Formats: sequence, structure tokens, C-alpha cells
Amino acid sequence: MALKIKSKEATAIINSLSGGVVPRIGVQHITVGRKLEIEAFTSALDDVKNGHSMVKFWIGDFGSGKSFMLHLLKTVAIKQKFVVANADFTPENRLYSNDGKAVALYSAIMDNVAIQTKPEGGALPTLLDKWIEQVVSKTAQLNNIPVTEIRSEKYFNLIQKNIMQTVNEVTETGGFDFGIVVIKYYEGYIKNDEYLRRSALKWLKGEYRTKTEARKDLGVREIINDLNYYDMLKNFGRLFVSMGYSGFMINLDEAINLYKISTAITRAKNYDKILTIFNDCFQGKVSNLFINFAGTKDFLENERRGLFCYDALKTRLGTNKYETVQYRDLAQPVIKLVPLNNNEIFVLLKK
Repeated sequence: MALKIKSKEATAIINSLSGGVVPRIGVQHITVGRKLEIEAFTSALDDVKNGHSMVKFWIGDFGSGKSFMLHLLKTVAIKQKFVVANADFTPENRLYSNDGKAVALYSAIMDNVAIQTKPEGGALPTLLDKWIEQVVSKTAQLNNIPVTEIRSEKYFNLIQKNIMQTVNEVTETGGFDFGIVVIKYYEGYIKNDEYLRRSALKWLKGEYRTKTEARKDLGVREIINDLNYYDMLKNFGRLFVSMGYSGFMINLDEAINLYKISTAITRAKNYDKILTIFNDCFQGKVSNLFINFAGTKDFLENERRGLFCYDALKTRLGTNKYETVQYRDLAQPVIKLVPLNNNEIFVLLKK
């Protein structure tokens, strides 16, 4: 039976595979041999929809399909009404730093935010517009103001008050400046001030490097930086859920680049950040957040440079000792990917 596939997806698949990279869209059309993993992942998504949070580690050798798997997870999650962002660890992007490399990872995440109507990323402005429209409509309804009039400047202060109230309800650390910036974004929207709107977006994406510059453009005291970016990700997660989305899923690929950090202290602090995220998710400190890491066996199991050099992580990420290739425990945090067998490769080639 022939595949029913959109022309745009077909072109993306062919071009990506020709270049030796994973297609950003359409991966579901060329998926083979991952039925059990997807079933387990879908079950985990249901838990996250219900308010739980989760961390998964997708581990395998080079060429085992880790990047492909993350793109497939993204496709599945978007269909389940999750906001999803994919980003790669690089020598310049990491979880902990004091020289801008952690906020660079945050910026990469926010640049790649995707939803069903924008599956290739860049959906943050769309989400902000949608959220502001929800606040505006609610304000009009509560105050018996016609929808056709609510956007006029005379109601700006009323909308500003409701934006701050809503932000305070869904954010924790950094909520005040977050609310001020969203108000500036709305102000730029109704006054047709594109510079103000772009400045607000720049702040929300963590692209301001100095507080002085941000204060000049937006009148805020703080910027998103290496120390507070994780709090801001959690704030966005709560904001997305308040809009009606199922949750926020972040897929982080190429974790081998954390393993490659040459300084032992810096590497340990990055692993400590992973431990913090893991504990937050599994101890119920954060809701509706799903974070996936993809890395090699060395990244996980090497006891000198990998996660297993950190006893607290080794304890949490040890795999089920009774697991075999035939009997797999896909509910555990670590899922080991095995390459496709000959029959699965044949099916893939037929596609």
C-alpha cells in the first residue's frame, strides 16, 4: 500500500536523507522497528498530561537512531498537543556555565519551540499572541466590554493588570520581569511598535547579554542568564499548560558533548544540573514537563567521565539487571536503543 505523504514532507525527507541527517518533519513515514518504544513513550505522555513530569535517557551507539528517535518523539508529542523543542548540546551549549553557554542552550530551545501549526519550530511568537488573545478575550468578558473595543488604548491598563495577574498565577522565580516583558510585547502589538515587540521577544529568548541594554529597551531589572534559565523554562511550561496545551517537552541531543567537557569540575556541575532536573521531575517539584536526553553508552556508563562517575546519578539510572533484548523494561528512565535488524532494514528500504 502506497504511503500518503504531503509533497512538503516528501521533499524534506529526501533532502535530509540525501544529506545524511534526520528530517525535521515527516519522520513518522519512515519509522520502522520502534513500536514498543513508541507505545511506552505514549503511555509516559499520558502521565505528563495528568500533571506528572518525566526524564528519559535514550542511549545507543553512533548510528543506532537516537536523533531519529527524538524527532519521532517530537512528532508524536505534537499530535498529543504538547509544545515541543529540540536542541543539541554543542561545545558552546551546555546545562551549566558562567560564560553564557547555558543561556545559549536556553536560546536554542526557545528558537526551536514547535506546535502542530508550526512543526519546524519558531512558534514562540505564535504562542505569545495566542496567550495574549486569551487574556484579552477574558478581560473583555469579565468587564462586559465589546471584543471590538477591548484592544483600544483606553483599556490598556486593564489588560496590563490582567496580564500581570495571570503571569503571577503561573510563574514562580522571575515572574515579575517576565510579566513586564509580556506587557511590553502586547504594547508593541497594539501600538504597531515592531522594535518594542522584537525587544520583548529578544528578552524572552534569552538574547540580551547585559542588564543595561535590557533596561534601556524594556525597563526591566533582570535578564535571562546562565543561573536562571531553568526557572524560565519551568515558567514557560506552566504558561503553555495554562493555555490548554498538554505540557512542555524538551529534547536534548548530542549529550556526548557534555562527556567531552575537558574540565572535570565543569563537567561535574553539568551532571549536577541533570540530577537537579531529574529530582525535580520525579519528586513532583515541577508539573507537565518531559525532558529527553540522547547520548552514547560512554556518556551514560563511563565511570570516569560519564554520568556513572556521579554516584547519585549512577544509582538513579542503573538499568534493570533482568532486561534482555527480548524482554525490555521501557518504563525505566534509561532506554537503550538497538540498531535495526536485517528484516527491519528491508522494510525501511521498501518505504
